[in-house]
Amino acid sequence: MATVKILGSGCKKCDQLEANTKAVLAQLGIDATVEHERDFGKIAAYGVMSTPALVVNEKVLAYGKVLKPADIVKLLQKAGV
Repeated sequence: MATVKILGSGCKKCDQLEANTKAVLAQLGIDATVEHERDFGKIAAYGVMSTPALVVNEKVLAYGKVLKPADIVKLLQKAGV
């Protein structure tokens, strides 16, 4: 099972990335736990200075923008999820 984290304060952009990611996971039938990390200390530990960020299996795949569903699909495939 994949572990997916959305890093961000809970702003509109972070929530949109979380919604897009959950929709893609459901569409692809991927069994994953999705967490939304809001603690800036923990976010900084990933080396992320610009949110929102998408982390899959503890690897930062993207940060600083809201990804479109098609972009999330490509990143998940590239990550082997």
